[in-house]
Order: sequence, then C-alpha cells, then structure tokens
Amino acid sequence: MNWITVFFSEFYYLVSEMAPYLLLGFLFAGLLKAFFPQKGISKFLGRKNFRSVANAALFGVPMPLCSCGVIPTGVSLYKSGATKGATTSFLISTPQTGVDSIMATYSLLGLPFAILRPVVAFVSGIIGGVLSHVFEKDQSDLDNSAQNSTSSGNGSEESIPQNGWSKIGLVFRYGFGELVEDIVKWMVIGLLAAAFISVMIPDSFFSQYIGSGFIEMIIVLAASIPMYICATGSIPMAAVLLMKGLSPGAALVLLMAGPATNIATITVIGKVMGRKSLLIYLFSIIGGALGFGLLVNAILPSSWFSLASIAGHQHSILPVWLKLSSTILLAVMILLASYRKWFRHWFLHGFGKNGVLKSDTNLKMNTIIKVDGMTCSHCKANVESKLANVQGVNEAIVNLQDGTVSIEGDIDFEDVDHTVTGLGYKYKGIINQQ
Repeated sequence: MNWITVFFSEFYYLVSEMAPYLLLGFLFAGLLKAFFPQKGISKFLGRKNFRSVANAALFGVPMPLCSCGVIPTGVSLYKSGATKGATTSFLISTPQTGVDSIMATYSLLGLPFAILRPVVAFVSGIIGGVLSHVFEKDQSDLDNSAQNSTSSGNGSEESIPQNGWSKIGLVFRYGFGELVEDIVKWMVIGLLAAAFISVMIPDSFFSQYIGSGFIEMIIVLAASIPMYICATGSIPMAAVLLMKGLSPGAALVLLMAGPATNIATITVIGKVMGRKSLLIYLFSIIGGALGFGLLVNAILPSSWFSLASIAGHQHSILPVWLKLSSTILLAVMILLASYRKWFRHWFLHGFGKNGVLKSDTNLKMNTIIKVDGMTCSHCKANVESKLANVQGVNEAIVNLQDGTVSIEGDIDFEDVDHTVTGLGYKYKGIINQQ
C-alpha cells in the first residue's frame, strides 16, 4: 500500500506544480485565438523564399496545436497556397510547443528549458522548411476544391467576433474549454505515466545503467517518434526522467520529438505532400533533436538543469494557496472537459444501433458517414467548415466520440469523399441514411 500512497503523492505534486502555469497558458492561448488575426496567414506563406519559412515557424511556435490538430491546419495552409517549405516549417515547429506548454515547462523544468523549447522549435522548423525549398518541387497549381475555402491558423473557419465582449467570451470558451478538451487525455496520461515512472524506476537509473548521453537520446527518440504525446503531456515525463538520471539533452529529445511526430502525422504528410517531403520532415526532427540534445549536453552548464536548481525555483515563487486553488480549478476543468468529450452524449442518448454512440444532432440529419483520423476539436471544426462548403450540404456536424459526420442535404458523396480525403482524413463510407 505504501507505493500507492507515494504514487498519488507524486501525482498531486506534479499537478500542483503545473496547474498555475497551465491556467495562465490557457488564458494566453485564448487571447491568441481571439485577438490574433489568423485569417489570411497563408498569404505570408506562399512565396518560395526564406521569409515564408520563417513566418511559418514564427506563427507555429506560440500556437497551442498538438501533432494531430496541426495536420488539418497544415494541409489547409498547403492547399490554400502555402509552399511545401512553409508548410513543412509549420508542421515541425507548431506541435513542439505553444503558449500553454511553455508556461508548464517553466513550472516543472525551469527557465532554461522554457527558453530552449520555443527556440529549438523555431530553428528546427526553419531547417525543415529550407531543406524542402532546396530539394522539393512545389505544387504547380492549387487543388480546385480548396480554392474557395480560406484557412484560418487553427484549422477552423470560425470568424473572429468583432464585438469586444464576444472576443472575451471566445478567450474563455477556447482557452478554458476547447483547448482543454483537446489535450485532456494526453495531459492526464502524461501525469500518470510520470508518477508511475517516479515510483517504479530507481533514482539515477539512466546514469547507472545506460551511461551515455547519445545512447539515451537514441532510446528516447525511438520511443518518441511513433508515440502520440502532446507538448504539455511530455513535460512531467521529462521532469521525472531527469530525476532518474536522464541527461538534459535526452530530455530535450523527448520534449521535441514526442509532440512533433506520431504515426498518424507521418502517414498524412506522406500521403498529402509526398514521400520526399515526409523524409525531409523526419530528417529535420530527428537530426534537430539529436543535434540540439548533443549541444545541450556539451555546451550548456549542467547546473542550469540540476534538480536542486529546478526544485528551488519551484518552491520559492508561488504560495501554497495559489497552487492549491489552481489545482482544484484545473481538476474541475479536466472533469468538465472529460464529460463533454466522452460522457455527455452517452448520458443524454445512450447507444444506438450496432453500438454507435448517438448524438443529439444525429436525430435531424439525413446521412451519417464514417471518417477516420478526426481526433480533436480542430479536426471537428475543419471537417465541419469544409463539408459545409460542399454543394448541396446544408449542415455537417462531427461526432468525435464515434468518428462520424452527420450531413443534411442533397449530397454528392464523391464530392464529400474528395473533400474529406483532401483534408488528410480517410472517408469510410455511409453507415446510416435516413
């Protein structure tokens, strides 16, 4: 029973350290969503030059998009006229970090890592974009199906309200609602995994049994590339692994490669942009992760990343009452986000035929189609907005729980298939028609 007590104690410690900075990060993300002029970003990314690559990396670093949410955004930018170099730069730099994860990184890993993450994301994005411009031929003409749709920076066609109070509402609706729903699963998994590692793996494990910073990096890299983990969820895992003797450079590899890649992202990039673009994308992330990891271990003082320094930083800044109240608020937000994301439809409607989860919107729709690859609210907004522009479609509403889209109207399903496939998702056909 003692290890259970230690596990929950460690879990609470990690949550309480991250909670105040996560809440601040959610607020900044909401402000970015509401007040940053996201529409028209693609016009800065359409020239085959260094500026478009740098713009893409600069736009991508603060955006709180995970590696699944960045897929439809990047594909939309590409089909709206962004060059392959700019798109590659955006796809590399965006998922590695964001305003929310920068704050959380500062809370658990200290200022050096909080500075390194956006710098590494920016530089690696530029490297990938430049390589793409050098070795890749760009699209000669745009996909006609995408020309009549302009993409916003978050993959959604949602118009930014002009009224000040509406914008403030959007700050909280997105920052403390939609964004929390996007990351809640992997944030909680990351915290639980970190607490488990803290309990089960002995201190100084890596330094005693692995012994080489480069070998550590290869091991971490091999585990990180296929795995999905959001930028925020990687933070507690990196912090605990540092306590177990992992080198700072190897921790940076986890923070960089874990959020930037997963099997779904790799598959879509290869399909939409081609094999050469995929190889450039992977080479930039792998080379950047190993290169920056080695530089951190070789050049930067180890005292910057010492656990004593980080622990002193953590315990000297924030009062206990602030940590406790932030933890309670974050827990409430996690419970609400989990209810909205997974349980609300079940409580309201239960399960329909063949075990498919009913939706309140399914009752008034004509056709339900199956679409694979939709994983977050950015995917939902992107699919809904693009399908709503298909001729004959009156309304399209996504149900993320069962991976379906309810469509109302007189529909040409070849157009639907083309639109869904063009966004990087997989159209699986009709499962119900009324």
